[in-house]
Amino acid sequence: MSAIDIVKAGLAAVEAGDFKKLEGMIADDMVFAGPVPEPVGKREFMGLQIALHTAMPDWKFNATEMKENGDQVTMMLQITGTQTGELSLPMPGFPKVPPSGKKVSLPNDPSTFTVKNGKVTRIDAPVSANGGVPGILMQLGVPMPPMP
Repeated sequence: MSAIDIVKAGLAAVEAGDFKKLEGMIADDMVFAGPVPEPVGKREFMGLQIALHTAMPDWKFNATEMKENGDQVTMMLQITGTQTGELSLPMPGFPKVPPSGKKVSLPNDPSTFTVKNGKVTRIDAPVSANGGVPGILMQLGVPMPPMP
């Protein structure tokens, strides 16, 4: 499988809620940086993906402009979803958000996935002012909790 095929399969696994499959595609020492207050590892990343999919089962990445260059895959992601379930982010200080029925549509932001030995080892997703977790909370009408 090429790096781009692995990334596409990982995105599809999240959208389908197949977290067992996703877990097998991610290296144990994986790092996720950008749309979270500070970089997180595999366990925290998996918890975040599960929490977001539970809250928004129609979660879509809407990936475009996918390009592979060696072990890196770059793309633009424009995340959308409807909050029909409770959002319980696995991060300290974040409130539980009851289902609101609100639609979320984040800005189109770049992401870079690094794939080594058939597994995703790093995801860098710098976000615009209204993107990432802060953008999701803002669109749901929930204030971003203060960070320590």
